[in-house]
Amino acid sequence: MRRVNTPVRQSVTLPANIAAQVRRLAKEQRLSANRMLLELIRNRMQAEKRKQEEFLDLARRFRNATDPAEVDRLGGRMGRMVFGN
Repeated sequence: MRRVNTPVRQSVTLPANIAAQVRRLAKEQRLSANRMLLELIRNRMQAEKRKQEEFLDLARRFRNATDPAEVDRLGGRMGRMVFGN
């Protein structure tokens, strides 16, 4: 049985400018480029999860709202989240 936290080696090709930015960030934070990539990926995944949870909370509040002004306000926020500003 495979353990969940077992490291898996991956190969990623990055555009030169992105690779340079990753190396610069890694140097500033005294990390390896691989560790910097891992941190960037983790941060992005956490941000996506928070965004999804925020949307689901907003959708729940929208469904439960009874005040027409509140419905309009929440509907507008949901629209901006889905379609952008």
